[in-house]
Amino acid sequence: MRWLDRADDLLFDGETVEAEVAVGDGGVVVTTHRVLAFTPDREGPNYRTVDRPNVEGVDLTTGGTWAFLERGLKALVAGVVLIAAGQLVSLDELIGGVSLDSAGAAGQLGMGGMLGLLQSMLTLLAQLDELLQLFGGLALAFAAVVLGVYAWSRERLLVLTVAGGDDIELTAPDDDRALDRLRAALAPGDAPTDIDFETPPDDSPA
Repeated sequence: MRWLDRADDLLFDGETVEAEVAVGDGGVVVTTHRVLAFTPDREGPNYRTVDRPNVEGVDLTTGGTWAFLERGLKALVAGVVLIAAGQLVSLDELIGGVSLDSAGAAGQLGMGGMLGLLQSMLTLLAQLDELLQLFGGLALAFAAVVLGVYAWSRERLLVLTVAGGDDIELTAPDDDRALDRLRAALAPGDAPTDIDFETPPDDSPA
């Protein structure tokens, strides 16, 4: 049995349930004093409770894993910068024809190895623009993959806005009328009579 179906076990003396909305494996229970949120299918605690005055609103939104979006945007910016730099920087014409001959006097002085190292560095610098564009292309490819994962991870969420605390996120229900039921139950005073939200049976004598 789900904890949502056992919400009565979590009530204080004098506290009663006013509305209950099932959402996936969990849901939200609005009582006379608090809002009980059961989120077994989300990261973090499976259960949170908030005093009703601290719940400022209920909304439907769309969200995804922020880490994927952040890394994807960083890789996208890096790729664009590298490719732009590779197109602007061209050292091939400047140093591509430079050749350090390590033979002759330099070889006799034991500088042949050093000149060979310098020649390798010059060759690498001559290809700098191509390397920048290569790494820029790889960064853009990585960004495309990560942003694709972020787009795939996006989902509709039902969010309870909590004053002075972290908002509560639940997977959005298939029936959008659940949003109206929660808003009606959380409204100060009597709930509107035209909203048919679930209420516990009234066992009090007539």
